Amino acid sequence: MKTIFFLASFILLVTTACDRDFDQPNPNNPTIASFWTSETDAIKGVNAIYSTFHRTATLYSRFLFYHGMLRSDEGYGSGGDITLNNVMSFNQTNYNEGLTSGTWQNLYIGVFRANQVIAYVPAIDMDETLKNRLIGEAKFLRAVFYFNLTLYFGRPPLVLEPSDPTDRPANATNAEAWAQVENDLAQAATTLPLSYAGDDLGRATRGSAMGLLGKTYLHQGKYQEAADALAWFVTGEGNGLYELTANYQDNFKASTENNSESVFEIQFSFNPNENTDDDVDETRINNTGTSIAQFYAPRGVGFSDGGARRWLVGEFKEENTALNTQDPRLAATLLFDSTDVRGPEFTIVYGQTFASRYGTSGGESGAVWFRKQLNDNEPGRTEEGFRSPNNHRFLRYADILLMYAEALNGIGQTEQAYPYVDMVRARAGLSPLTQTMPGLDQAEFLEQIKHERITELTGEGWRFADLQRWGDLGPELAVRDPEFANFVKGRDEWYPIPQLDIDLNPNLTQNPNY
Repeated sequence: MKTIFFLASFILLVTTACDRDFDQPNPNNPTIASFWTSETDAIKGVNAIYSTFHRTATLYSRFLFYHGMLRSDEGYGSGGDITLNNVMSFNQTNYNEGLTSGTWQNLYIGVFRANQVIAYVPAIDMDETLKNRLIGEAKFLRAVFYFNLTLYFGRPPLVLEPSDPTDRPANATNAEAWAQVENDLAQAATTLPLSYAGDDLGRATRGSAMGLLGKTYLHQGKYQEAADALAWFVTGEGNGLYELTANYQDNFKASTENNSESVFEIQFSFNPNENTDDDVDETRINNTGTSIAQFYAPRGVGFSDGGARRWLVGEFKEENTALNTQDPRLAATLLFDSTDVRGPEFTIVYGQTFASRYGTSGGESGAVWFRKQLNDNEPGRTEEGFRSPNNHRFLRYADILLMYAEALNGIGQTEQAYPYVDMVRARAGLSPLTQTMPGLDQAEFLEQIKHERITELTGEGWRFADLQRWGDLGPELAVRDPEFANFVKGRDEWYPIPQLDIDLNPNLTQNPNY
């Protein structure tokens, strides 16, 4: 998969000069008619959609981690980037700020690319099975882009055809936007294969579509629909296709990517022939890695622009394993003074002890960093950079199991939900919930699910979505994260729509209370 989206992307524009027949295409630029003619064109078109994930820092190279983690109560802007810090603390006054407007714009670039595949590939004379698969991939990817647009901006315009500069689409309602995500995923699931091999490993599968469809339903409180979609993994066609890895940390290492637990990953790689150590920008330097490790790594090895809140450590320590040892997920999730239970003199931070780097009082001694995006587990690694090869595990089987349990609980099948939580706990060495907390009612079980998602999924970019789904966003979270004292209900659940887009489009309106 790491090869499929590194092809040059294409631009279907026709340039003109003032003394030229405006209807004459530039012979140096491909047109729609000249490009979408072959199976190769169709494959390149889909590969270009995948490459959108790499665009600058605004998607899964960096910014979407900021939105999902730092915007939530699990993280914060911890470095010298004042703009980042302000936006993450709900103090945004510039609605064209690149951190949010750049994400919006690049998500729509992905939508634009997907729309071309969906519109033009059906007319290509090629193998029908491959054609349907490629269209399914495009629909899945468009759903990923609209999932994020709807999650973070609430009311995005639905652009479902190749766009024209004169288009002026109005906002969709939040319900309409989620319905489009559902529709794309349901259609994609009918044509995507169960798995791939070789260079195609990592493309969207039927499981990718069903997993995100379940998450989409769950986010809206459609528990029965979510349970039906997620049952595909445990009692349906997907039963047996996925399993939890024996080693939890294998889900976050570059050496163990696309493993048995992976449902969908954003693919990254380190290209030794690239001579840049700049940020990711496919339009300029075609960096195939991700820069998030550079921005999340501790001071001295990275920029430390995003840090984790200390309360998370206590969440992991609420319960020991059945052997009375610390939950092993804590050390795989967070880097802090006691990642090694023996303390800062034994905790290693990129080849040095925590104590020798940061001391044991004052300064960085109390800092906590997210670890899952880092590469400190690589032998000899002493620093990070802008070209991390570590894939982002967008969806994994443990998340599926916890969502399925939440959905079952939501339809009143709490007792039936227990085994799926216990599968996740067993991998961590914890005693079964059926033994430690039998007989929980629906509300109590949901509270436990919230805890289980923290200990299993912290630092994977889903925390803000979880809080939004549960209706837990609000100033009351300030007891965990002081920045939430600034949170305004009815406003900060979504970002502002970029003002530049509103200025250009009279049919587009700003989100409430901005």
